[in-house]
Amino acid sequence: MSTKPQRLDPRVLRTRLLIRNAFIELLQEHELEKITVNRIAERATINRVTFYLHYQDIPDMVNKLADDMITEIHTILKEAPDPPGFNIQIILNLLEHIAENSNFYKILLASKRIPVFTERLLKLIADFITSRIDKIEASSNLNVKVKKDIAIWYGSSAIIGTIVFWLRNDLPYTPVFLAAQLAELLHLPKPE
Repeated sequence: MSTKPQRLDPRVLRTRLLIRNAFIELLQEHELEKITVNRIAERATINRVTFYLHYQDIPDMVNKLADDMITEIHTILKEAPDPPGFNIQIILNLLEHIAENSNFYKILLASKRIPVFTERLLKLIADFITSRIDKIEASSNLNVKVKKDIAIWYGSSAIIGTIVFWLRNDLPYTPVFLAAQLAELLHLPKPE
C-alpha cells in the first residue's frame, strides 16, 4: 500500500477554484446568509450538481475552504528554518503567501463576516509559537519573565491583528517591508 498522497485531478482543482472565486466575489456583494448554491454555481459557470459533487452545502464549503487555508499556511510554517526561534523569514513567507492571495484573505480574514477563518488561523499561529517556545526552552536555560501562555496569546494576536489591518488597508507595504517592521517590533533575529 502506498503512503504517497494522491494527486487531485486537475479538473477537480479547477472546479474548486472556480467555486472558491465565485464565493469570494459574492461575499464582496452580499452577506453570507444571502448567498445560495444557485448563485455560486451561476457565478462559477457550473451547475448545482457539480457544486454538490464537491460540497454538501455552503457551511461544508466554508469549512473546507478554512481547512485548505490552514493546510496552505501550515505548509509554509513547516518550511520555516530549523533554529527554534521565530525569525523574519517565517513571517516573510507567510506575508508573501497572503499578498499573493490577497483577494481571498481580504474577504475571509479582514472582514468580520466569517470568523471561522480568523479563529483557525489564530489557533495555527498560536500552536506554531507554542512549538517554537518549547524548542527554545528545551535548548537553553532562558529565564523568561513572561508566562508562556501570555506570550503565546500576545504573539499570535499581534501577528494576526497586523495581517488583518494590512489587508483592510489594501496592503500599503510590501511583505518584505512589513516583515522587517514586525521583526523590529518583536526583536526577531534577521536571517543570515
